[in-house]
Amino acid sequence: MITNAPAQVADAAVTLLRGAALFGPLAAVLAATAVRRPSERAIAAMILATAWNLLALAPVNVIAVRAGWWSFSARGAVVEGVPVDLLSGWALLWGALPWGVLPARAARDLPLPLTVLTLAWLDLAFMPLARPLVRLGGDWLYGEALAVTLGLVPGLLLARWTVRGVAVAGRATLQAVLAGGLMLGLPVALTGVWRQPGWLAGLGVQVLAVPLTLGLAAVREFAAAGGTPLPYDAPRRLVTSGPYAYVRNPMQVSMVASYLLLGVLDVRFLAAACVTVAYGAGLAAWHEGEQLAGRFGGAWVAYRASVRAWLPRLRPSPVTTAAVVHVSATCGQCAPVGGWILRHAPVALRVRPAEAHPRGLRRMTYERADGLRAEGVAALAHAASHLHLGWALAGWVLLLPGLGWFAQLCADAFGAGPRSVPSWSADRGTDLDDGHTDRIRTG
Repeated sequence: MITNAPAQVADAAVTLLRGAALFGPLAAVLAATAVRRPSERAIAAMILATAWNLLALAPVNVIAVRAGWWSFSARGAVVEGVPVDLLSGWALLWGALPWGVLPARAARDLPLPLTVLTLAWLDLAFMPLARPLVRLGGDWLYGEALAVTLGLVPGLLLARWTVRGVAVAGRATLQAVLAGGLMLGLPVALTGVWRQPGWLAGLGVQVLAVPLTLGLAAVREFAAAGGTPLPYDAPRRLVTSGPYAYVRNPMQVSMVASYLLLGVLDVRFLAAACVTVAYGAGLAAWHEGEQLAGRFGGAWVAYRASVRAWLPRLRPSPVTTAAVVHVSATCGQCAPVGGWILRHAPVALRVRPAEAHPRGLRRMTYERADGLRAEGVAALAHAASHLHLGWALAGWVLLLPGLGWFAQLCADAFGAGPRSVPSWSADRGTDLDDGHTDRIRTG
């Protein structure tokens, strides 16, 4: 009987290495958290950093295999040539491990370059030792540099910001990218639904822009309130503005609507929509409802009675956060804007002349009771959210990163830039409606 002993030894080594790559970091994290329970923010950091690295390292490894930077000798549980267990262990090593093994304060306060260099060094040491599972090409350091840039550094930043409770805009942005990548980008890539004729792909992107805008606007509202979509990192006050003035679960509605649209091309997305609705209407609604009722009491009860969970209102709820928009009454280009807003009977929005503002405004200015302030095109975009759902969506598009800046640049180029306006005395009135009354329209 002739056996291929070297091949058997190699297969055994590959199996051992795959097990060690996954269960080594996993065991270290579980043991550390059992000995010293991490705080809620540390748990959030571990989840986010691991998920970020999982999302980032997946395409990096696919690129590395196709570019010849490295390849894997593995059979079973392999996607696009990449072993799933090795990828998961790598994500744990760079994600959860620093926040699970080190004390929270040490992980939070260690210099970022030192943490990056330590984890990158561990990876550089492991890669050559991982033969025969990993076969390195001559340019494998390019892949390592890409992995550190796209996976390790952003993951550490997201975790560190979450533990410290700082850079809310940064961590909300990274969370939005993470959620979009895991819940939409990855399924689209794995199902191959993106392989469509050019005209259909373009149309699909435009249609998907509507629900995705709703979700991104909801994330922005959370960030404005000092929190993010992650339950461990939620805002400390009840958010009733922006998309939350129209529907209680805008992020879940956004994802379900996206899945339903993609379900036209692949039925598996219809199943994903059903799962999302079942989770949101079941466990999430029960758990989050209990928490919100305990934290906000009567305010949550009033909000829940006014805003539906899944079916958006056409007009914003009267319990939305009140605001004031200041528009010049003496500027020929500006005054019609204030009149246009009033003709749409804004909800919880007072329209006042910029001339009556004590600071002497130079642009149209929006000021909300929770402290949010915006000028120019951004002010108009925020004011639109007080009109009805159609104008609100248009306003949220203008608030997307880059688009608002470009729209303001165009507005300034066509003569809507900053200007000086005369000051009014108090007896001239404070509102730009016919009766000069000081009221909030509740629609």
